[in-house]
Amino acid sequence: MTSRERFLAACACQPLDRPPIWIMRQAGRYLPEYRELKAKSSFLQMVKTPELATEVTLQPLRRFALDAGILFSDILVIPEALGQPYTFRDQGGIAMEYRLDSRERVDALAPPDAVRERLDYVPQALRLIRKELGENKALLGFGGSPWTLATYMVEGGSSEEFNRVKLLFYTDRPLFEALMEKLTAALITYFRMQIEAGVDAIQIFDSWGGIVAGADYVAASLHWIRQIVAALPQDFPVILFARGTCPHVTDQAFSGVKVLSLDWTVDLGIMRHAIPGNVALQGNLDPILMQMTPEIVRTEATRLLECMRDSCGHIFNLGHGITPTAKIECVQALVDTVTGWKN
Repeated sequence: MTSRERFLAACACQPLDRPPIWIMRQAGRYLPEYRELKAKSSFLQMVKTPELATEVTLQPLRRFALDAGILFSDILVIPEALGQPYTFRDQGGIAMEYRLDSRERVDALAPPDAVRERLDYVPQALRLIRKELGENKALLGFGGSPWTLATYMVEGGSSEEFNRVKLLFYTDRPLFEALMEKLTAALITYFRMQIEAGVDAIQIFDSWGGIVAGADYVAASLHWIRQIVAALPQDFPVILFARGTCPHVTDQAFSGVKVLSLDWTVDLGIMRHAIPGNVALQGNLDPILMQMTPEIVRTEATRLLECMRDSCGHIFNLGHGITPTAKIECVQALVDTVTGWKN
């Protein structure tokens, strides 16, 4: 069985001898080869240059026996394509060129069709990556959820309190929904582009879904994710990673997605019994363990594997993205533990 077949079988909740493994943010700053390339090119240059994005995507796959690669890109390419560029603050975090603070600015965003032309570098990169991977490894595309993208666009960048986007949601629902309709349509176009370019699955990052008051999560975020999934090819594997939204896993499981990726605060074994058997689970080792020792990683990874023993539909991953300070030897220990596992 190839890695690609293993990954797709897990998405379909078929029985396997071991789960497939990939790691969120697996192409990034913890790799010395990435840092070497980053010294010569900016992050945005690497994202927008298909050959560089391909190289970065492939770097972890050359080093580790991972079952899937994920496109090196950024969720904020969508706001940029709609006319709201972004940069990185010197002190850390994201800065948008301006805030969406009026109806006029929302109306001035480019139409969703602009995504196809302005983000053409993404399918270019995906076709290059697919050619390099062949039929052996799975290839993932991704994007942000409409709600998570809206937080950056309305706040004007990274935020701690999310006051502006919540104010918009509660005090001007028509304007909020106009923005979400634009983002949803743009993401549908974007994900279709990625599927046409050969990805095996799409992961939607609802990274800020957990900041919404419980009763409002569906209206603020999940409603729009459902629309996206419904607009994609039937039964195409969509993975939803929505950090801090454990109370909503049942609603998420019936949203049409094939896989729920859960953060590290959730007991995966308990969730397996709570979630319908036709929805796969992804996760969910604490990323901080990658900064510790290989022995600790092996112990904790084995514990997680044991709690999912005899369960169908498990994709091994971290419960969030790998950190820049992760140790190579810890990542190697993780991959070796999972790939050497027998169910």
